[in-house]
Amino acid sequence: MCLGIPGQILEISDLEQKLAIVDIGGVRRPVNIACIVDEEHPIQDCIGDWVLVHVGFAMNRIDPDEAQLTLDLLEELAAVHATMSDSDQSLSQPQSALA
Repeated sequence: MCLGIPGQILEISDLEQKLAIVDIGGVRRPVNIACIVDEEHPIQDCIGDWVLVHVGFAMNRIDPDEAQLTLDLLEELAAVHATMSDSDQSLSQPQSALA
């Protein structure tokens, strides 16, 4: 299974290599945007676009509302995972003989 993470293109860092700086959850990363550039949507028009990023490549453009929904779901999933990890740790701790 592959997971694309929403990110927003902040700037074009290399026109020739089609590289952009993308904000992914507050972290700025270089991302190859060659897959989303064409004659109808040139590289200069990509700034501000929301994209799904997978292994350093912007796979496709997405709607800002869809990006926000996905980010919200990922945050909820992280919170559930943290809660489950906390529960697992408390179960693996030896109980005190006095308890």
